[in-house]
Amino acid sequence: MELKEVLLKRRSIRKFEDAPISEEIIDELLHAGMSGPSAVNKKPWEFYVVTNKEKLNALKKASAFSKIEAPLAIIVCGNLLNSLPLKMAEYWIQDCSASTENILLRATDLGLGSVWCGAHPQKGAKKKIRKILGIPLHHIPLNTIYIGYPKEEKEERDQFEKDKVHFFK
Repeated sequence: MELKEVLLKRRSIRKFEDAPISEEIIDELLHAGMSGPSAVNKKPWEFYVVTNKEKLNALKKASAFSKIEAPLAIIVCGNLLNSLPLKMAEYWIQDCSASTENILLRATDLGLGSVWCGAHPQKGAKKKIRKILGIPLHHIPLNTIYIGYPKEEKEERDQFEKDKVHFFK
């Protein structure tokens, strides 16, 4: 797919086929995630890949926004030990968000559906995700990306709004 087509086709998909995602495809998604930009090249991301049905069912209860049936979940976390110091420490959020978007776009390019379910800054959701997966305190769950072969199809869309653009010439 051309990049423009991927950008227009990428939509939040919440219904998936009950078909596993191959290790090769998971590897492709993770490579895309780690190709994102990061402040001072700190690469503060950590990825928890979940295909275990029991863990997937538990994750559905972690947040009001995560009640998704999917064969794959990737939890994107910020590793505070790899983040910038002091007041710049929260750049992990931008870095991990860029990584997440790369995963979403690559999933679309591979014919998969995906949805980004936020965790940070929800204290309860982060705590539950940590407990389910045994995530250490210095890894902050930013989101859960649910991925699978889509059971639903959504129209391509361009969300451009000219009145949100401000030029200074």
